[in-house]
Amino acid sequence: MVLKNPKSVKEAYEIDLITGTNHWSRAIEKEMKNVRIAFEKLDNVSEVQMRTGKVRPGYSYCSTHMNFDIKMDGKFTRKARLVADGHKTRPPSSITYSSVVSRDSVRIALTTASLNSLEVSACDIGNAYLNAQCREKLWTVAGPEFCSDKGSIMIIARALYGLISSEAGWRSTLAATMETLGYRST
Repeated sequence: MVLKNPKSVKEAYEIDLITGTNHWSRAIEKEMKNVRIAFEKLDNVSEVQMRTGKVRPGYSYCSTHMNFDIKMDGKFTRKARLVADGHKTRPPSSITYSSVVSRDSVRIALTTASLNSLEVSACDIGNAYLNAQCREKLWTVAGPEFCSDKGSIMIIARALYGLISSEAGWRSTLAATMETLGYRST
């Protein structure tokens, strides 16, 4: 069995058609079910109106694309992720820096917990960035992955993977949530 990662949504659908499967179609559908909340559809608005700033002054165009991968989990599960092309946009005026935990810091924390018989909990937050509002004023044209909304003008309302400010937006949202739960930064 030859496994191939498509380079576009169109190619993903073609692979499914050729192989008589729906692996990529299901992966795209699953991703769009999760990520669709990040977009607000603008009815009766053309791309020309958006590009000239007549409808939403101050908004910039940002293309998106789908990344594809095959998990080596024994089932060869197909994975699709909608990503914004934030590297093609102007940097926002808002803060975009978001610190990252170093591997050494995690090792020290786990060692300290072990030496003090402390319980350690961890979690994975699926599509984490989508919990944060988009800090940039961006719009896009819906591609074929949007099905019946293909070609529609969409405002990007939530932080998407690929946007310059998404990490900072997510970090700020998580910090505020943790604070309301009684945690404090150290």
